[in-house]
Amino acid sequence: MSTIVLLHGLFGFGQLSLGPVQLSYFQGIDREIAMRGHRVITPSVHPTASIASRAQQLKDILLNSDLTEKVILVAHSMGGLDARYLITHLDMARHVKALVTISTPHHGSPFANWAMTHLGDRLRLLKFMSALKLESGAFADLTTDQCAKFNALTPDAPGVKYFSISAKRPMTRVPVWAMHAWHIVNVAEGENDGLVSVKSATWGEHLETWPADHWHTINHRFVLELQNKTGDITPYYLRMLETVTAKITSQPEARHLS
Repeated sequence: MSTIVLLHGLFGFGQLSLGPVQLSYFQGIDREIAMRGHRVITPSVHPTASIASRAQQLKDILLNSDLTEKVILVAHSMGGLDARYLITHLDMARHVKALVTISTPHHGSPFANWAMTHLGDRLRLLKFMSALKLESGAFADLTTDQCAKFNALTPDAPGVKYFSISAKRPMTRVPVWAMHAWHIVNVAEGENDGLVSVKSATWGEHLETWPADHWHTINHRFVLELQNKTGDITPYYLRMLETVTAKITSQPEARHLS
């Protein structure tokens, strides 16, 4: 069995407790992975900080998690960029066997471009957040231009296997409040999950495209499925882990913990 680290995206969290109610970003997925015998770690980093800041927080959490083996990072959305920064720039490749990104905007999101122009510049939302001493570096980091710079400076680390999962749904099958974003991304890059295109989500070895919107990929379902149901996304994660485990164990490790 492996140690699986589940990394959340923008506005995300690890675990939340509201009285007796336990909320998980990876809703039910973390529990099922643990039931298969894996050790599961669900770090919580700042929801809107920059990639560099979130990655440093993640490093601190992992180094205090009593790691006894290399881990498999499974990262949703922005979490995949945090993970890539962590591995390449923060000397953590020696602790990582593989990274699997799910609906991560590796090449940025056209909707982030739109949001920076309309919400950041025109409505001055980011200046307002800054005045309140709130971190907002994530928003600029997710634009297509910034991700192009990020990719040029963040090569894949030797010895770590990189895999990706994309997702897509037609506009009529994403949440109503995501239809505008879906349209913007579709015009610019084609098939998408309501925030991230299949093209942008592809990095390393692309495993498959899931029939889900961006939130459904972590089991938060806001659309009633009447036909062609995807349902609980957990089996997709379990299948993915089986595939990734088989791929990384079929080849000898190039690097070891030290």
